[in-house]
Amino acid sequence: MADSSRTALIVVDVQRAFDEWEAAGKRRNNPDAVMRIADLLGAFRHRAAPIFHIRHEGTKPNSSFLPDRSGYAVRDEARERAGEPVIVKRVNSAFIGTDLEARLRAADITRLVICGATTNHCVETTTRMAGNLGFDARLVRDATWTFDRIGPDGDAHAAEAIHAMTLANLNGEFATIVTSAEAIAALAG
Repeated sequence: MADSSRTALIVVDVQRAFDEWEAAGKRRNNPDAVMRIADLLGAFRHRAAPIFHIRHEGTKPNSSFLPDRSGYAVRDEARERAGEPVIVKRVNSAFIGTDLEARLRAADITRLVICGATTNHCVETTTRMAGNLGFDARLVRDATWTFDRIGPDGDAHAAEAIHAMTLANLNGEFATIVTSAEAIAALAG
């Protein structure tokens, strides 16, 4: 049984920029990921367990995540509620340049349930650091997604393959890979 007061949900970058990318033709995996994030939020709220919302703020002039652009806004399904902190980051990791670790330590949180976007960027970097910092990280495989990419060799890589490889890379060393149903069941005890 997980102590819900010592388990926090970390919701990474569920922002409209990704919807805009998809609308512009970028292909992604896990089309139901945002619904699974909403399920996790509902379960954590029901248990009054801690929730931390991470928001990416772009720093480059062409970034989709600049605060004055439409892509910066969070998806309605993942919007914070009163009392749920929003931590703004400017790099891939939610721990760099923020007070996330200090907040987690002050609240005696030991387990992190991590979801959001994208699997192989900010979610992966945050998860790796969580594991390295000694947190019991649980990455929720059906509550994160990524996009197709072209590698440095010009080869096309499908979002599903990138997602699967990222999970394989993190599993066991940096995090335990779980489904949203497993994370919710563990929270419920």
